[in-house]
Amino acid sequence: MARELISTGNELAALAAVDSKCEFFGGYPITPSSEIMHELSSALPANGGVSIQMEDEISGICTALGASMSGKRAMTASSGPGISLKSENLGLGYIAEVPLVVVNVMRGGPSTGLPTRVAQGDILQAKNPTHGDVKSITLVPGNLSECYTEIARAFNLADRFMQPVFVLLDETIGHMAGKATIPDLEEIQKNIVFRKRFDGDKKDYKPYGVGADEPAVLNPMFEGYRYHFTGLHHGPTGHPTEDADVCAALMNRLFTKVDAHLDELELNEEYLLDDAEIMIIAYGSVSLAVKEAINRLRREGIKIGMFRPKTIWPSPAKRLDELVNKFDKVLVTELNMGQYTQEIQRVSGRREFDTLLKANGRPLSPLEIIEKVKGM
Repeated sequence: MARELISTGNELAALAAVDSKCEFFGGYPITPSSEIMHELSSALPANGGVSIQMEDEISGICTALGASMSGKRAMTASSGPGISLKSENLGLGYIAEVPLVVVNVMRGGPSTGLPTRVAQGDILQAKNPTHGDVKSITLVPGNLSECYTEIARAFNLADRFMQPVFVLLDETIGHMAGKATIPDLEEIQKNIVFRKRFDGDKKDYKPYGVGADEPAVLNPMFEGYRYHFTGLHHGPTGHPTEDADVCAALMNRLFTKVDAHLDELELNEEYLLDDAEIMIIAYGSVSLAVKEAINRLRREGIKIGMFRPKTIWPSPAKRLDELVNKFDKVLVTELNMGQYTQEIQRVSGRREFDTLLKANGRPLSPLEIIEKVKGM
């Protein structure tokens, strides 16, 4: 039976972590994500876990990676400037294949930007959050209930694909308080997907010696299975190598383990598109204003609908291409200067469609969206 509660997005993210059997949080306070750490500082110890505030963002992610290496479900949370500081160690998470949930409650940028204001300026950062080639998995909740369900999904995907998984909230949805309907605890926990373990002879254990589309199988540290963690390119046992063929196979697998299983990742919402003549593309908190605008426009007889990616990376490229080239009138709405717009142009080959962009720390209102649609 579903649960109903009054909460904020950040508080729901923390609750989802506990309900998903997260055992460790490492981080550092930063507006507008601090409430996640605040909630977990008491909730995790009360449920047998550990929450630790480190001296900075870098040590926060280092402790979370270390906890994950020891077999614990782990999470860190921050905002754009903090994610920038975590960048180097995110790379370690990708190449060593360490599962980790990373929550970014987006605010205005670049640099210190607008700490208390809303933005969606970290979309491209989440696609390439570290140097080198990585295949990002990034989820974007669009309402309070999804601040819970997408965090739970992120933990399962992190363990399934053995890599960091991003969840992008934004200041509006993180601090918004309202009624949320979330799954009951039994349903969440019966659907938990934990990472695989190797139970064979220890001398046969090769954590990175897996199939070309499979993630590593990393047994927890300190349990007698010997292997090597490194940020260098490595072979089947994790020991560094510069062998060209081994390095190429490693990089190909890190991409293919995601690209070959897009059916497990892609999740979108299509709102009133069946009979629509105009399509709006929106994500995150902007989609709430878009829905309100659509409902008002429908009452005036304007047939309009919305496409909303919940998994924004890997891009829902096939569906985006189909829809963008199906509708004559397309409006893309973002709280940035057009970051996801670039992806829509790339996958659809279409350059001419309308945009409604804002990067001054203020949200898009339903009235602004309605006026833009009527002017199309």
